[in-house]
Amino acid sequence: MLLQYDPTLLLLISIAGLYAGTQNTLAGGGSFITFPALLLAGLDPLSANITSTLALFPNQITSSLAGRKLAGGVGKLSLKKLFALSIAGGLIGAILLLNTPISIFTKLVPWLVLIATILFTWGSFRKKPLHTTKTMPLPVLALVQFLIGIYGGYFGGGIGILMLASLSLAGQQVRMATATKNVLAMAMNTSAVILFAFSNHVYWLEGLALAMGGIGGGFLGSWLVHRLPEKVMRGFVVLVGMTLSTWLFVR
Repeated sequence: MLLQYDPTLLLLISIAGLYAGTQNTLAGGGSFITFPALLLAGLDPLSANITSTLALFPNQITSSLAGRKLAGGVGKLSLKKLFALSIAGGLIGAILLLNTPISIFTKLVPWLVLIATILFTWGSFRKKPLHTTKTMPLPVLALVQFLIGIYGGYFGGGIGILMLASLSLAGQQVRMATATKNVLAMAMNTSAVILFAFSNHVYWLEGLALAMGGIGGGFLGSWLVHRLPEKVMRGFVVLVGMTLSTWLFVR
């Protein structure tokens, strides 16, 4: 579907995509920029959610490819296994979205983002023992990633922060966790995009404008990942998480 052509509106949507693409690459939560931007453009909530998912998918591809050398698994839980869990979860989430109302799950989003931000903060800034460090058991990490995949296919807001929290608690350093969550976000949305593309809820013109900005944001974010100090990256993730949580609770 197409809304009335408005060059200024499409430009603003593209700028929102640029910011969201950069934020997704660094910390996640880009959909909380694109979703309200599409609502302001006149889309209904379901169409805004689905169009946002499709539009940000090219950004996720470029982000995952740009940082693929830094991505990896945790112990015996390889990146391929995490990838497969993400695809399976994303497929289930997408099917649920197309068959159930979004309102119930949307109410859970502020709490999920807040909890994930607290977990990431604790996992990143807590004092670690010099010799042994307790980490999240691999079966728990596998289950968490699968559940995040379901959430990602259903709504997806804050999946980057959720994955950064779980991966950091499992023992990955922030740079590796950032690259890994980009790859896994792309995986879980692959299933959703395939299903959504054939639905009648996609606004293609607005989605294209959003996607063009998102692709540029992916490259900008990947450039910043390799240049920002680790403490700055961690602080940025926490700041984004707390800002998202506050906005979601008060909106």
